[in-house]
This record gives sequence, structure tokens and C-alpha cells, in this order.
Amino acid sequence: MRFTKVFAVALAAVTVATSAFAGDAIMIKDPYARSAGKAAKTGAAFMMIMNHGTEDDRLVDVKSDVAARVELHTHKENADGVMQMLHVEEGFAIPAGEMHGLQRGGDHVMFMGLNQPFVQGDMIPVTLVFEKAGEVEIEVPVDLERKPEAGAHKH
Repeated sequence: MRFTKVFAVALAAVTVATSAFAGDAIMIKDPYARSAGKAAKTGAAFMMIMNHGTEDDRLVDVKSDVAARVELHTHKENADGVMQMLHVEEGFAIPAGEMHGLQRGGDHVMFMGLNQPFVQGDMIPVTLVFEKAGEVEIEVPVDLERKPEAGAHKH
């Protein structure tokens, strides 16, 4: 009986770890989500996506029940020098042997029409959909205290 309890605890710890794998190819590292405040109707998630496979892949969609709409977004400067957030329908390329950062001020997962406010420490279920790796289900911790520089992923 003791082994069963130890095994269950170990399995739970692995399940909620901050890295997730899709087969041998895709690895998700350091995911976190945030919103602007308790009354915010939008939020975003950030993470590093690593493709350890031998084939290029593409993140083509994202799903979650925490908001009315969940999309892949990026920031781009318009002709007037103003930064705009845009839906990226074609998704993000994840070349073989490389990584792609979803980070503040760049590519990210956007939650619009939040069902309830993000609360520090909560876990958000998110499904990332890849062209080749398929669906990757992850738990994204809410971190409302993380400073922008802490979320900047270095390549």
C-alpha cells in the first residue's frame, strides 16, 4: 500500500510539471498565463516551444474552456508606429531542432471573454494543436506577479 501512495504522489508531480512533451518532438517549457487585473476580460499565455524532432512543425491552433475565444496572436507595428495585436491564423512555424518563444510583446496565446478572472496560482487547461504532433494538453499556471523581463525567453 505504501508503494502505491508513493507512486501516486510521484505521478501527480510529473503531471503538473512545467514541461510537457508531445511524443519525442515537441516540448513545452516554462508556460505561464496572466491578465491585467481582477476585472480583466482578456488574458494571455506565454511559453517556450521546442521542436526536438527531425521535421518542421507548426502550431496551428489553441483551445481552452476558460474564455469565449482563444487565439494565437502577435504584436506588429503599423504604419503610424503604433503596436497592434493581430490574430495569426496560419499559426507559428516551429522548425526542426529549434525553439519558438511565445512571450510578452510578441507571439502569444490570447484569451478573450474570460469566464472568470485569472487568480494567482490557478492552473489553466490549454490544448495546443500542431500540424504534425497533433494535440498537446498542458496546464498553464497563472502568474500575475511575473515581471516582463522574467518572461523574456532567450534563444
